[in-house]
Formats: sequence, structure tokens, C-alpha cells
Amino acid sequence: MKTRTEHDSMGALEVPETALYQAQTERARQNFRLSPLTLPQRFIQALLLLKQAAAAANQQLGVLAPPIAGAIINAAQSQLAQTDMQHYPLDVFQTGSATSSNMNVNEVLATLASRELGSTVSPNDHVNLGQSSNDCIPTAIHISACLALEQQLLPALQHLQSALHSKSQQVGHIVKTGRTHLMDAMPVTFGQVLGGWQAQLAAAERALLTQQHNLQQLAQGGTAVGSGINAAPGFALLFCQQLSALTGQNFQPADNYFSAIGSQDTAVATSGALKVLAVSLMKLCNDLRWMNSGPLAGLAEISLPALQPGSSIMPGKVNPVIPEAVAMLCAQVIGNDASITIAGQSGNFELNVMLPLVAYNLLQSIELLANGCKALAGQAIAGFSVNEANIAKALALNPILVTALNPLIGYSKAADIAKQAYQQQRPILDVALEHTEYSRTELEALLDPAKLANGGTKA
Repeated sequence: MKTRTEHDSMGALEVPETALYQAQTERARQNFRLSPLTLPQRFIQALLLLKQAAAAANQQLGVLAPPIAGAIINAAQSQLAQTDMQHYPLDVFQTGSATSSNMNVNEVLATLASRELGSTVSPNDHVNLGQSSNDCIPTAIHISACLALEQQLLPALQHLQSALHSKSQQVGHIVKTGRTHLMDAMPVTFGQVLGGWQAQLAAAERALLTQQHNLQQLAQGGTAVGSGINAAPGFALLFCQQLSALTGQNFQPADNYFSAIGSQDTAVATSGALKVLAVSLMKLCNDLRWMNSGPLAGLAEISLPALQPGSSIMPGKVNPVIPEAVAMLCAQVIGNDASITIAGQSGNFELNVMLPLVAYNLLQSIELLANGCKALAGQAIAGFSVNEANIAKALALNPILVTALNPLIGYSKAADIAKQAYQQQRPILDVALEHTEYSRTELEALLDPAKLANGGTKA
């Protein structure tokens, strides 16, 4: 491999000739070879946006010469337009402040800006002017997560809710056996089932919107420890104004830089909201799998779209692959939340030292959940069909319908009727006709599943 010589405060180092980064990135590349994982492209792009906004703010404040600021801005824009990740090769498992990744971006932009100007642009003195890794990395975590929610997860979550609403319009009137403890219970409609799922997702969306607002509070301006050393007066506010103009978000300086740099509480809370969504999606997936079970020895209430052969040995078998895949995805998100929780505890005095792990897991969780929502909407919810004959058969035999007679004949007598109906595998209406004074017409009205699904009111 052809190399060139670069220098940093520790001396000279050979760097791959075609690399845009310089000596500090190369040292980190050699030091940290712990995994194949690198920080996500979204995180690198957040750092690029940060550097662009910082250069513009510093120029406006008169502390960075316009030609240098312009060259840094041009370099950031070119990298945002085409982010070649080979120039950002560092392992997630690196220094806990992610100083290496901050310097990686600084060096790439300095190299490009130097080429444009024909003179040296410093990664520290110019690109990193008025900044520290200690405020840049927490800021980039917030920027990348905020934008990922806006661009990926929230639209996908809204799409899934829309798919549930559309499906409810189609099949919501159909009455099925409800279940508690996986055992037969009072009737429900598909509209109630789908509406319950949709309500869970709507609550998750509200929680995520709250966290998106919290993510807009940025550590930038706190520099090394939160005191703002070496940042020009007014830098933080101008930076946020520049960044907001670039992204369309309402970014603001954090109320307290010491909290924003020393902790990752907002990221932990955001991960918690993502975990809640994962739990909701897993509930939805498991309900789909149960209702789809069979087709002969299971519930067989619905048929999910047949997407692929389900077995390498059993011909004709088709499995609920999308709910299974999304359930695994949700398990990963829940695991990511545990990692982020532990990382959030690693704020020692004025700095959290597990920032790269927070960035990686938070963005992975957002991406996974966005993909899971889209898959469920398009490959499960939209295409499932209701097996009305199976549902009607089970509903007619459901002895729990006798619950509606409790106020009229008492719990004990109703229980006896239910037991007999179950033992004899007869419709509850027929057994109730034998053991009560009510006529068939009266019992049909009292035990009407559609009426019972609506709380006993007229369907």
C-alpha cells in the first residue's frame, strides 16, 4: 500500500496515500481493532453538519477567516452529498469520548479544505475551532438521533398506524373469540383488536415526539468540561441557528452544559421510548402469529401472506416469517436499551465515556424499528385475510358467552351451564335453553356475540 507521511502532536506517521484522514485517525485505526463495527453513516453525517454549522458561526463571529470557513463548509457539503465511509474507518469500540471519530471528521475536512485553498487548514485550530470532542460527540448523538426519528422512524410508525386503520375499515366488523391467559374469553371485534394495537403505537409515537424535542437541546458550546473554554461569546446560539437552518429542526443550546456533557440522560430516555415501541411491536407480532397458527391444529383465525416456503423438509409448510423477523428485531432493540442504560451510567465527573456505544446502539434501534414498522405494514397487516368460517364456528361453541347471563341467573348457575356446554361440545345457547326460563329468541339476543363485543349494547 502506498503511503504518505502525516504529523500530529505525537510525531510522524505513515497514512494510506488515498485516505482523506490524517495521523490521529490512523493511530486510532491501528489501536482499535476490536470489532467489524464502525459508527453509522448517519452519525458521521451529523458530525459533518456540525462542522459546517460551526465554521459558519465562527466566520460570522469573526474568529475564522472567510476563505478557510468557506473551504471547510464546501468540504462538509461535498462529504454530505457523497459520504464515502472508507474515509471513516474507526471501530465503535474506541476511546469513550469518541475523540478519535471527532478528529477523523476534522482531518477529512481539513484535507479537503487544504486542497481547495492550496494552503494548510488545521484539523484542530480551524475545523475544531471553539469545539471539543466532549461537546461535539454528545451533540452529534442528539443531531443524528433527532434526524433519524424525523426521517426514518416517525414516518414508518405513522405508516403502520395507517395500515392498521385501513385494515380495520375492511375487517373491523368481524367478531371473534377474545382470549385472556390464552383461554377463551368474551367476544371482541377485529376493529377492537386492531384499534388496541394502533393505540399502543400512537402512545409510542407521542413518547418519541417528546424525546425528539429533548434531543434538540445541544451540548455544543460547553467545549471541554462544560465551561465553554475557547468558544467565542455567542458561538453556541449562532451554531444552533446555523444548524437549524441546515436541518429544518429547532436546535437550541442546552440549559446546562455540564449535564449535557457529563450525562447521556436524554439518549437513555430516548432509548427507553424506543424499547416501549419494541415491546408494543412484539405484542402485535405475537398476536399475529397466534391468530395465524394452524392451519388445521391452531387457531387459524387469519391467514398471513404466504411469502416463502417454511421448511426444508416439510413440503407445503408456510411460516409467519415477517412477525418472527420483527420480533427478533425488537429483541435486539431491547438489548440495545440495556447497553445504552449501562453506558448512561458511565458519566464520570464532567464526561460520559461510553459515547460511541450510545451513538451506535441508538441509531441501530431507530433504523431497526423503522424497518420493522414498514415490513409489518406492507407484508403482514395489509395482506392478511380473515378466516370467517373458523371464527364463527369457535364463537358459536364458546361457553364464556354465558357471562352475559350472570346478572339474570347468577354466576354459579351460569358456570354450570358453561361446564356442560364445554363437556358436551354444544353451543352455549342450546344448553342455556335447557336450564333457563328464557326463550331461544331471548337467548339469541342476550348471547349475541356482536352485541357482547360492544359491552352488551346493541351491535
